[in-house]
Amino acid sequence: MKAAIVHSFDQPPRYGEIDAPQAAAGEVLVRVRAAALSQLVRAQASGKHYSSGKTLPVVPGADGVGLLEDGSRVYFAFPRAPIGAMAEMVAVDARQCVAIPEGVDDITAAAIANPGMSSWAALQERAHFKPGESVLVNGAAGVSGRLAIQVARHLGASRVVVTARNPAVEAELRALGADDFIRLDQPAERLTAAFREEIQGRGIDVVLDYLWGPPAACILDAVVSHGSGKAAPRLRFVNIGSLAGASIPMSPGALRSSGLELLGSGLGSVSNEGLVKVVGQLLQAIEPAGLKVDAEAVPLSEVESAWQRNAAERIVFTL
Repeated sequence: MKAAIVHSFDQPPRYGEIDAPQAAAGEVLVRVRAAALSQLVRAQASGKHYSSGKTLPVVPGADGVGLLEDGSRVYFAFPRAPIGAMAEMVAVDARQCVAIPEGVDDITAAAIANPGMSSWAALQERAHFKPGESVLVNGAAGVSGRLAIQVARHLGASRVVVTARNPAVEAELRALGADDFIRLDQPAERLTAAFREEIQGRGIDVVLDYLWGPPAACILDAVVSHGSGKAAPRLRFVNIGSLAGASIPMSPGALRSSGLELLGSGLGSVSNEGLVKVVGQLLQAIEPAGLKVDAEAVPLSEVESAWQRNAAERIVFTL
């Protein structure tokens, strides 16, 4: 069968032939129609993600949209290695497939699943978010961050504060539901002060952090209080990505002097079944919530040239 195949971790996948999988006990075969290129998939295919396999060749792709043998259309996740979602056929645990609503097309379902799940799982499964709470999305300019604004609003956020490096995106993010915008392209002292005003002044309940690195360090510096004699409000900081850096310096005072709770959301902190359940909820919300994602459909045969493209839209490979 045709597939995108990783032969070397330092090279993009190449379109080629690989043996089709056979379903084992408890699995179903899915004929793939669409599979998105996410930051997770790029990192796994480069061998740099903590969930990357070590054996090559491998077919990349964490999830996708396809047809079961009876013709029903499903979203699927975590196909059995080494055949990931970017292949004509995958073998998947039957529990890791969910039906797609009729009004949601293949491209939208494939494009929205991973980035939308990242914020939905972080809020619901990790932060145990409650309607009426406020949310700060750190790194809101990308596909995942833009969906995080919409998801937070749909789940009942009272206020959504966003950050981005490029001030030109402010109007777009406000149109998606952001109330306040913090520019990341300012000195650390001023950035920390802006975060402190939001966190200790107006109040933030949950941080969804897609960046880590220096911006996250400024947020953690901003939570430090100086002993008012009262217990600091609870703040759940949920890390989802590390686009701005792999490590940060952190003072223990940020933990001792505040209501800070450091959490992470991703593969391992939420079960595979839990993540698929979240995507099922997300897919059901697309139409009533008006969730939007910019996507570009690209034939899988063009995977090598499209892989390195830094498109504003989420690339979805079609078969």
